[in-house]
Amino acid sequence: MTDFSQGELQKKKCLPCEGGLPSLTAGEAAMYLVGAPGWQLSHDGLRIRREWKVRNFTDAIAFFHEVTKIAEDEGHHPDLHLTNYRNVCIELWTHAVGGLTENDFILAAKINSVEVPLNN
Repeated sequence: MTDFSQGELQKKKCLPCEGGLPSLTAGEAAMYLVGAPGWQLSHDGLRIRREWKVRNFTDAIAFFHEVTKIAEDEGHHPDLHLTNYRNVCIELWTHAVGGLTENDFILAAKINSVEVPLNN
């Protein structure tokens, strides 16, 4: 049985994807979400996203910088959004397949390990 826990996903490495693979079904994505606490499936089931409200603009950019290092190391790149100077949103999907793959959940689990300076 596959272990979908955050710890197990964090141990994995994203695999190169050139397309041709099927994207995850909604049921498969739901199982992977167990290992990516805080992330939500988009309405169309093709992406996952998570939002944070950080203390200030500088903290938002510093957070994105940390995420960028992880994404480069994994070779899997998220869509990063910053609005109202401190509202941060990250969306993940595998562009080559037009939907979700295990890579998205691996990266989500690793992003969850980044300390985020939240606005309380």
